[in-house]
Amino acid sequence: MTRLTDQTARQAFWRSWLEAHLPADFVRRLSGVVERDGTLVIFAESAAWSARLRYAIQELEPEIRACQPGIAQVTVSVLPRS
Repeated sequence: MTRLTDQTARQAFWRSWLEAHLPADFVRRLSGVVERDGTLVIFAESAAWSARLRYAIQELEPEIRACQPGIAQVTVSVLPRS
């Protein structure tokens, strides 16, 4: 149960962090975010938004790593909204 609680808290933290650092049109296209095993996975709702988000995240990656030194990799994937 603690692991699930921790994961939910990390998701909320990263969602809030991304909302503060990305333009609103990008934030509206996020479909999820997960931190696992030193990797931050950010999900976009479509392939087109995934590509745009990937470029934006590249610019933010140093700030992400400074915020959470345990993050070794940041990836962007597609996860359509249901």
